[in-house]
Amino acid sequence: MNDRLLIITTGGTIDKIYFDDKSDYQIGEPQVSETLALMNVALDYEVLALMRKDSLHLDAEDRQKIRAAIEASDARYVLITHGTDTMVDTAAARDGLGERRIVLTGALHPARFRDSDAVFNIGCALGAVQAVAPGVWITMNGRLWDPKTVVKNVAENRFEAR
Repeated sequence: MNDRLLIITTGGTIDKIYFDDKSDYQIGEPQVSETLALMNVALDYEVLALMRKDSLHLDAEDRQKIRAAIEASDARYVLITHGTDTMVDTAAARDGLGERRIVLTGALHPARFRDSDAVFNIGCALGAVQAVAPGVWITMNGRLWDPKTVVKNVAENRFEAR
């Protein structure tokens, strides 16, 4: 296993684009590559755009694809950008992947929006993935969470302890 960072993108709000003429959001290109380039990140990383789905549409087969991509890589550090609605479910399906440090993050507002939390959450996730113990973690709203102890509070639009 090497100290490279694998970034897996799955879609979600972080990559959504608003189309005015359709009054609709659609999942666009992964925003993490552009974000990291603009921030002049000095890590050795690879971005794998695995899927473009709202997390409400992810199923067991999709979660298995994510797991298979992690297992196929020799990267010790894995960052997964993911929709927030089912992020905890996907994190729960990542147990048993050895010495890897896996951090999931997303955004409550699309990365292309001026008031988006995407850049902040990506930055927190980059720091966290290099510092956490082996296992699976979630970082949202400036906090680092064990997936077994966190839930998304939809009414408050934030993550909090169960």
